[in-house]
Amino acid sequence: MSLRLGDTAPNFKAQTTAGHIDFYDYLGDGWGILFSHPADFTPVCTTELGRTALLSEEFRKRGVKALAVSVDPLDSHKEWVKDINETQHCTVDFPIIADPDRHVATLYDMIHPNASATATVRSLFVIGPDKTIKLMITYPASTGRNFFEVLRVVDSLQLTANHSLATPADWQPGQDMIVVPAVSTEDAQQRFKDLKVVKPYLRYTSGPK
Repeated sequence: MSLRLGDTAPNFKAQTTAGHIDFYDYLGDGWGILFSHPADFTPVCTTELGRTALLSEEFRKRGVKALAVSVDPLDSHKEWVKDINETQHCTVDFPIIADPDRHVATLYDMIHPNASATATVRSLFVIGPDKTIKLMITYPASTGRNFFEVLRVVDSLQLTANHSLATPADWQPGQDMIVVPAVSTEDAQQRFKDLKVVKPYLRYTSGPK
């Protein structure tokens, strides 16, 4: 199954380190991040789950729930979490899906046979409150993800969803944003303070009034 931006994120039920979950029920009305790992007890994965745990307050502030998945079984996950907590000086407080039958990995097209016939690549999906896919990032197994970039993208996505704002290249929180083309300049002048019109299609603002 090949997923694209805007598609409905497939629902599933699974066993996790936090018990049995229904994915949609777990997300509720908030945002979600589903990300895969090639295998338990591997070095890059260990640092990634540790980083996610250390950033848990940042995700909570944004109303985002994290959920990891690996094709290893539940007992393996539970033992691995002990290592993650010890080596990364954190407490893993989000579920890790046990996916030995590759059901979730197949739903989300996480196995790329030319990279590995059995292990998942590093796929990450940001899912909005409407249960549609807002972002997809795929890394090779050897490259750890930048979770500060994930937070930056979530900030951008939420600005678009809540305020009709887009973000320019290399944008960081606190910098000026761009009013999306669907908003007229007249409307933008009512909605956004210190609007700067560079071109009719390129309009900057520091945020809503």
